[in-house]
Amino acid sequence: MNAKDSIRGTMDMSLFVLKTYFGDMTDAELMQHPGPGCQHLAWQLGHLISSEAHLLSTVCPGAAAELPAGFVENHSKEAKGCDDAAKFCTKQEYIDLFDKTRAATLAALESLPEARLDEPAPEAFRAYCPTVGALFGLIGTHPMMHAGQFVPVRRALGKPVVI
Repeated sequence: MNAKDSIRGTMDMSLFVLKTYFGDMTDAELMQHPGPGCQHLAWQLGHLISSEAHLLSTVCPGAAAELPAGFVENHSKEAKGCDDAAKFCTKQEYIDLFDKTRAATLAALESLPEARLDEPAPEAFRAYCPTVGALFGLIGTHPMMHAGQFVPVRRALGKPVVI
C-alpha cells in the first residue's frame, strides 16, 4: 500500500459511513437539525460537497467538479440559518453531486505525481494541513467529521442503527 492507496481508502470509508447514515432518509428528513445551533443535514451535505470542490481546487486548479449555479452560496456559512427547503437539493441530487465531486477528486489524486503529496499545502491551510497529502487527507476525513451529526436526527426519527 502506498500513500495514495491510504488516502483513497480513507475517502471511501468516510463517504460510505456518511451515505449509510442518510441513505434511508427522505428529502424532508434532511431538513432536520441535529440540535440547537446545528445546521440541518441538507446544508451539511452541500457544505461537504462545496468544501471538497474548493479544497481540491486549491491544490489542483481546474480539477474540481463544476457545481450547479447557486449551490455554493446556498451552502455557505452565510446561508447556514436558512431553512427554506426550496434552496436545497433532493437526497438524490446530493448523492449525484457527491459522486461527481468525489470522482473528480479521485481522478486528480490518481494523476498527481506521488512526490507532490509531500509539497507544502497552500499557505491558508498549512496550520492544520502542512502538505498536499495532508490536504487530501482532510478531503477524505471531512465527511466523517459531520457524520456524527446525522445520528441524533436518525434517533429522533426512530431510524434503525445502521453502523
